Amino acid sequence: MYERMMNSKLMQGKALPVLIIIGLILVFWYVMAVKLNTPWQLGVYERAGVTEWTNSQFINDTLNQDRPVLPSVHQVAEEIWNTTVLKSPTSRRSLIYHTWITLSATLLGFTIGTILGISLAIGIVHSRAMDKSMMPWIIASQTIPILAIAPMIIVVLNAIGISGVLPKALISTYLSFFPIAVGMVKGFRSPEQIQLDLMHTYAASKSQVFSTLRWFAAMPYLFTSMKIAISISLVGAIVGELPTGAVAGLGARLLSGSYYGQTVQIWSALFMAAALAATLVSLVGVVEKIVTRKMGVRT
Repeated sequence: MYERMMNSKLMQGKALPVLIIIGLILVFWYVMAVKLNTPWQLGVYERAGVTEWTNSQFINDTLNQDRPVLPSVHQVAEEIWNTTVLKSPTSRRSLIYHTWITLSATLLGFTIGTILGISLAIGIVHSRAMDKSMMPWIIASQTIPILAIAPMIIVVLNAIGISGVLPKALISTYLSFFPIAVGMVKGFRSPEQIQLDLMHTYAASKSQVFSTLRWFAAMPYLFTSMKIAISISLVGAIVGELPTGAVAGLGARLLSGSYYGQTVQIWSALFMAAALAATLVSLVGVVEKIVTRKMGVRT
């Protein structure tokens, strides 16, 4: 009876579709791992003089290579376990240490980008000249590939003695301010004309209209933009670590893994970055619920 109730709840909820998709992804991953790692494994058998093997032995050897083309799921999970739980967080071999380095640049860049984006949006909404002059440049700024501009930013800042977290944070800022600025412009302009006319009948000043109407109307746009911006900030921080030959950070783990052919290390860093991005977006969602509840919004 209990099992039937649990199965019924599982079928009615969202857990079953998610589990099915995850299961299909895992199956596909293992199949592709066997397929992509097969040529190397056949070469290993040939060099070792092995002429006969069972299917189970072949699959097991293919999924447990030291430097596979595509590592298996359990290899990535084992690498993450070994470099998080079994390593001191202060060790340079710890993924937690490298994650913290990337996270610090991400949060700094996201904070600067949020402040810059909101400031630009306020100016654009209240100044027609700024709207006509700044908005096209803001949009055009995102047409420049970040992989092209990141080395330039790093080199220029290093030449004037600025290094460490700030250069990477500025790359994150470059990516994150755009969704904030565009989203907040849309949010500040979201009040209907009848609402603005009502404020005018009360002889409200521009600052009063902004603080009591436009700002609260823009809250949904702000948090939606922040979710996009914080994930892009993480990408910017990782990209900022690549052209510098950094020795710390998730980007450094990706770089060193590619240098030495450590694909398991590369995939573990990628999964750690994905988990970090999901966590950051979820935290923004939590803050959004708290703020909207304080504002009296019922969800």
